[in-house]
Parts: sequence; structure tokens; C-alpha cells
Amino acid sequence: MEIITSFFNICYLRQIFLRLYTYMRLLVKNIKGLIQTEEKPRNKVCGKDMSVIPIISDAYLLIENGLISDFGTMEELKKGPEKSIKAHEALDASGRFVFPSFCDSHTHLVYAGSREIEFTDKIRGLSYEEIAKRGGGILNSAKKLHDTSEDDLFEQSAARINEIISQGTGAVEIKSGYGLNLDDELKMLRVIKRIKDNFPIEVRSTFLGAHAVPADYKGRREKYVDVVINEMIPVVAAEELADYIDVFCDKGFFTMEDTERILMAGMKYGLRAKIHANELDYSGGVQTGTKYNALSVDHLERSGDKEIESLLGSETMPTLLPGSAFFLGLPDPPARRMIDAGLPVAMASDYNPGSSPSGNMKLVMSLGCIRLKMLPEEVINAVTINSAYAMGLSDTHGSIARGKVANVFITKEIPSYEFMPYAFGSDLIETVILKGEEYPPTPSSLRSEQALKGEDKPPNPPEGGL
Repeated sequence: MEIITSFFNICYLRQIFLRLYTYMRLLVKNIKGLIQTEEKPRNKVCGKDMSVIPIISDAYLLIENGLISDFGTMEELKKGPEKSIKAHEALDASGRFVFPSFCDSHTHLVYAGSREIEFTDKIRGLSYEEIAKRGGGILNSAKKLHDTSEDDLFEQSAARINEIISQGTGAVEIKSGYGLNLDDELKMLRVIKRIKDNFPIEVRSTFLGAHAVPADYKGRREKYVDVVINEMIPVVAAEELADYIDVFCDKGFFTMEDTERILMAGMKYGLRAKIHANELDYSGGVQTGTKYNALSVDHLERSGDKEIESLLGSETMPTLLPGSAFFLGLPDPPARRMIDAGLPVAMASDYNPGSSPSGNMKLVMSLGCIRLKMLPEEVINAVTINSAYAMGLSDTHGSIARGKVANVFITKEIPSYEFMPYAFGSDLIETVILKGEEYPPTPSSLRSEQALKGEDKPPNPPEGGL
């Protein structure tokens, strides 16, 4: 019995070793186009530079220990390191493009239930504000969330996480804001932490207690702001549940003065600002954001010369959410004017149940081209390097650069990178790699002939054993 047990233990350990080694080194070869390569990584791309995308044709990508180790042309690989590279797994990306994973810097994907009835109300002619005044909108989601257990909320949210991963997203910011009281806001933030702990996608958490004034505080907005400042922020900070703090600074929600009070309170606890601004009106949210060095100001449908001037020279990333404007029938944000003025622009999905029930960043790219008149190169920059900046991830995500986290996706066979935003309704992503690991397992069509035959065996264990 002991011999049998020892045999199975050895087999089990061998499986662990093979699994670990597979994840340690991965070689992607014969890439038709390796997108967004950088020898010297940039924090952001601004103005006319957004129309340029660095690409290597007929390329390879080497991943080791979850990080991008090397890349270049296949000719360079064959001349130099190919023979010395002993990758347990080699993927053949012939006819395919490799992109850095999308960075979705603005979502509300932790929510309970859905709001398709309000979708019908919009079709009947009710505005976003009218629906909110009737108890719909954010307050509707708050009630559903209150009645949902933390475990159920996690399960619903986990399904959405798997969805966006399959669609190419490798980093996501998730906001609270459907709790609107301490216990329910903490419930949301704990679910976000569970997502961070249980999925390979990079997650940033934002506390958005000031998303709307709850029904219990109707007519007493300033009192609710006091609750956010004095009761919520200290607990959120003490439990280390948030990376950033956000406020919905807009008509019918919170004023510039409210926003400043909340941001100052958050800053005392080390929470940097990210602001909902100028979706419904010229709210002053953009100017407040730049004043307090917000990492990003988001929405910006109502933005003019004053807002653009405020953003120029600041460290704040203007982040556009074209899916929300499309779904609500709002004016499109002035992306073209911003870029032509020399600004960087990021784009995100705003995945939420009321105004943008989709986390598909490829669709966001298409909307950027079709509705915002951005070039394919500009939308790629907006959903990779610039959106990584809007999450505070410039050093680790957003491009193909040595030492960055190996979050990439491989397309199906497509004629060009412009085909990605062009074919707006097609699923063009074949393989997702997060932190150097395939997620889920790679389709057999991509595995190299060598890997299929089992010829790419791992080398001997390193000296000294595991």
C-alpha cells in the first residue's frame, strides 16, 4: 500500500511540476501582427500621437513567469534565441494578431439583477432623469442589491467577469455605488475583493458611496454627504477595500461643493479621485477633477472649450464611455476635439445594468470609430495604454513591453488590425492569456504541430529540484 501511495504521490508531484512549468514559459510564434509593442513604455499617448500604433509583422512573443520576456520578428528568433528557448508550450498564431488585453477603467459590474423594464421605459420616451425620479435607475439597483446575499452577488458578478475575460479584457476597475448605506457598500466592496482574489484578471476597486442620494435622504443631500464622509470612508479605508474614490458630480446628483468635500475626505485616507463628470450637464466636474488631481474624469458628454482647457496640462485622463451615450441616446462626447487639442483619451465600457449593460470593449472600439470619429489606431490606444493609465496601471499593463504582465489575446484569422473595430458584431478573439496562462485552455487549432505531438517536452528540473 505504501508503494502504491508513493507512486501516486510521485505522479501527482510530476503533474504539478508540468503544470507549473507550462505556466512559466510560453512561446507564441508566427504572429501576423504584434500590436502595441514598446521598447520604452509610455504612460499615455496624447493628441496626434494617438494615430500611431507600433506593430511588428511576422513576430514572436515569449512569456516567462507570467511576464513578457521578449518579442521581435520571426527572423530574429530563428537567427538567435529560438534554439535555446525550451518552451513547454508553443502556440502558432499564423494569420492572427496579438493585442495587449483591454484595460476597462470604468465599470459597475458588481450589481444584482437587471433593469430591462427601464430599457422599455426609455423606448417609450422617458429620460434617464425621469426614470430616476420615479425610483428607478440607481435606486432600483440599490434595492435589488440590498435584497441579495453577498454570495449570490458574487456568483452573479463572477459570471460577468468570465464574460469580459472571454472578450479580451485583462484589467478592470469596479465601483461600488449600489449600496448607498455602509453595510451594502461594504458588501459590494467585499465582493470586488473576492473577484480580485479568485480571478487572474487585474482588478482595481473604487468606492462610490456618492453615486446617488438614497430614498431615506431625499431632500437632505448634504446630510447624506456627511454620512459618506464621516461613516463610510473611514471604514472603507480601515478595511483596505478601495484603491480610489469617486463621486457622481452632475445635475440631479452631487454638486461641485459636495464633490470637493468627499474628495478631500478620501484624500486624507490615501484614496485618489476618479469622477463621474458632465454626463447630463456642464456640472463643473471636470474642473473639480483637475483641481484635485483626479486620475480620470469620466463620461464628458457635455464638454466644451473650458473643460478641454482645464484638462490640458493636467495629469487627469479624460475617459469616454461611448456605450453609455449610445444606450441612453445622449450626445456623444467630443473625442475628436479633445484629440485635436492635444489631449490623451481613454475609453471604457461603463458596464452597468441601467445605462450600459455590456462590458464588450471590442464594441467600445467600434463605437469610438463609428460614433466618435476616432481612427482605429486611436481607439486601440484609448483601450490599452491610456485606459491602463486611467487605472494606475501604466507600469504593468496596456502594451507589449518587456517586464509587463503577460495579459494578451490572440485573434482569430483576420485580414488586418482595423478589422477589429470594423467587424463590430463579430467575436474575433480566439485565445486569452492572463498572467502568462491560457484562460480557458487554448483551442487545438492554435497549438503548434510540435506541441500537438507532445514533442515539446519540458527540460529537466532546475538544479536543486523544485
